Amino acid sequence: MSRFRIQYADEAEASRQAMTSAARTVFEQTMAKTLGSDPYGHGSAPIKGDRDYRDVTVGGAFVVYFVSADVLVVTAVRIVY
Repeated sequence: MSRFRIQYADEAEASRQAMTSAARTVFEQTMAKTLGSDPYGHGSAPIKGDRDYRDVTVGGAFVVYFVSADVLVVTAVRIVY
């Protein structure tokens, strides 16, 4: 069960929608299992020294995202698949 809600900024949403249906399903399930449960783990790394601005590879895609820990939201800003 995901603790953090996953949302997508416009650029990331366009990339997510461009995935095949099968790839998108795997990607979304993996996002929920990994970043949805622990956005600071799973091999993610901070960008420019900012703990809440991070990147990680999830379900075969490179994801850049922000963590809003106070409101339990992960916002993907860029997805490269």
